[in-house]
Amino acid sequence: MLIFIGTGLWDEKDISLRGLEYAKNSDEIYAEFYTSKPSTTIEKLERLIGKKVNLLERADLEERSIEIVKKAKDRDVVILVPGDPMIATTHSSIRVQAEMCGVKSKVIHSSSIVSAICGITGLHNYKFGKSATVSYPYGDTVSRAPIDVIHANQSIGAHTILFLDLHPEPMRIDKAIGILEKIDKKVSNLFGVGIARAGSEDCVVKCERLEKLKKFDFGDPMHILVILAKLHFTEYEYLRVFANAPEELETIVN
Repeated sequence: MLIFIGTGLWDEKDISLRGLEYAKNSDEIYAEFYTSKPSTTIEKLERLIGKKVNLLERADLEERSIEIVKKAKDRDVVILVPGDPMIATTHSSIRVQAEMCGVKSKVIHSSSIVSAICGITGLHNYKFGKSATVSYPYGDTVSRAPIDVIHANQSIGAHTILFLDLHPEPMRIDKAIGILEKIDKKVSNLFGVGIARAGSEDCVVKCERLEKLKKFDFGDPMHILVILAKLHFTEYEYLRVFANAPEELETIVN
């Protein structure tokens, strides 16, 4: 069986008891740190589980996944995944591949930044639209995809989650805003919420217009950015209390 186990938001302590039990009872364990950068190490995971953990590279997931699937035909093989296992399309594709090869699979869910954002910001989960990724420029080319998604979501009153590129290094919020401004200077006036190190003891959350959020010191990654649309008054109140939002945020309350 192929078993996908989510390791949660921050470090190895976020894995569920069910996930830990399956990992301890498995025949072989892999971990991938490509789709996210958890605050843990292979060594810490090995100490927690009591077994060797093999680190997967991107090519192992995207080009050589069939090798892992084949191993799971007659053994219990675990893939440890940051956050919730099926948020990344890479993992859902591997699960489909396994099923088509006659290999049974199981998913042990865990906390994800996608759901944690609601608790951190107080934003209503049904008010989010399509998400996007702010990517590092490729030469002189800057992807305008996140700007197009923001505009589309704004037109229907939906908030936008912006994931920040991880390669070659985890992007910070100030860099992400700078990239967005290169595409459309008007975004500087939008309100956003920056989040750093979600799930950790020193999680930082701050709400401001992007032009001011760009200057705020969020500290070390991982960072994520939410662009706000019109707010419900309860969202406004939560952001005022827990994200130090400015009073002028009230101007976008319905």
